[in-house]
Amino acid sequence: MFDDFMTPETLTTFIGLVAATSLIVQFTKPLLKRRLPDVFIRVYVFLVALILTFIFGEAKFNLQSIVLNIINAMIITTSAMGGYEALSDPLSKK
Repeated sequence: MFDDFMTPETLTTFIGLVAATSLIVQFTKPLLKRRLPDVFIRVYVFLVALILTFIFGEAKFNLQSIVLNIINAMIITTSAMGGYEALSDPLSKK
C-alpha cells in the first residue's frame, strides 16, 4: 500500500508528469473552457506540462536541456490529452 501518492520522486518520471498534468488540467479546465475555445486548452495543457518538466526535470539550463524539456513536454501533453484525439483532430473540430 502506498503512503504517498504524489512525491517529487514520482514527478521525475514520465508517468508521474502525465498524471500530474492531467490532474491539474482536469481541475482547472472548466474555468478556462467557459471563456476560451478548445485550441487554447491544448496550449494550456502544453504550458502546464512544460512548467512541470522544467521544475522536476534536470537542473541544467543549457540549450540541449531546454530543447529536450520542450520535446518531453510535447510528449507529456499528447499523453495527458489522449494521443489519438490530439493527433487525429489537431484543430479540435468535432
